[in-house]
Amino acid sequence: MALSVLRSQEKSSLSGSTFFDRVCVEEQEPPPPLRSYLYWAMFACFCPAYPVNIVALVFSVMSRNSYYQGDYDGSRRLGRNALRVAVASIIIGLLVIAISCIVHLTTMEY
Repeated sequence: MALSVLRSQEKSSLSGSTFFDRVCVEEQEPPPPLRSYLYWAMFACFCPAYPVNIVALVFSVMSRNSYYQGDYDGSRRLGRNALRVAVASIIIGLLVIAISCIVHLTTMEY
């Protein structure tokens, strides 16, 4: 079986010697690693900045879809956007929590 596959890839030159088709024999480059930052986007969904963290989750899912379709540059770009929006969502959420705690603690009566 393997011999017949190799012979089908063989080509003969004008001098009669044979050589393999380089396209079939060469190893293809592996795709770059997936960086969709899905975990950061899911973690950001627990912060109280709901419109922003949903956008991060959508960017992350779009990044995964682009990666599996073979669009590695688009996947990288969408992954970076997902990370930026997730970090912004976490910062906004922490600010909302801090402001609500400060307002609650300053208005308490003893």
